[in-house]
Amino acid sequence: MTRKVFWDNPYLSVHRATVARVAGQHVRLDSTIFFAFSGGQESDAGTIGGYLVEEAAKDGLDIVYTLPSDHGLLLGQEVDIVIDWQRRYSLMRSHFAAEMVLQLIYQQLPGIERIGAHIAPGKARIDFAYEHSLAPLIAAIQCDAQKLTAADLPIMTDYSDVELQRRYWKVDGFAQMPCGGTHPRSTGEIGPFTVKRRNPGSGKERVEITLG
Repeated sequence: MTRKVFWDNPYLSVHRATVARVAGQHVRLDSTIFFAFSGGQESDAGTIGGYLVEEAAKDGLDIVYTLPSDHGLLLGQEVDIVIDWQRRYSLMRSHFAAEMVLQLIYQQLPGIERIGAHIAPGKARIDFAYEHSLAPLIAAIQCDAQKLTAADLPIMTDYSDVELQRRYWKVDGFAQMPCGGTHPRSTGEIGPFTVKRRNPGSGKERVEITLG
């Protein structure tokens, strides 16, 4: 099983690992800093052993990386993983901005159903099943989110279940939520951002978060 170093230290951009399995273009490692698409958060971008990672995908509790067909990596070989740090850091910031907005909406509308989310560098969206407009809440949600950012509160992360690799984040006095993504150390790192409401279709509401 791949040890997910991006949980231990999401600020690492270079890491040395050992190839644990090779099956054509698909490679597994004993440990990794390269996040694979999960929970709506996009995968990192970067290289393994100098080869561009074409895809990073979860496989149960493991991660499988797709490399170019001529990669030439061998079982037991030591390789350097290098990720695009600017992309990772932007993902971390937009991810937690979205998490704060989500929790603030939950607090205003207990029981509202989230039906989708996507976290990209610098921007994110959250979709809800909701028959009314979220527009009246948006200004207050943005104001409260920015207060949390200005407070520069520590973001704590840990396992809720080590065996099943279930994780959570927690901000004292605000909220706690199950999440296996990557997060900054504090709310202050997120910086300014805007929150907008869209209507993607009947019975649906979308909230978009864009970093400033």
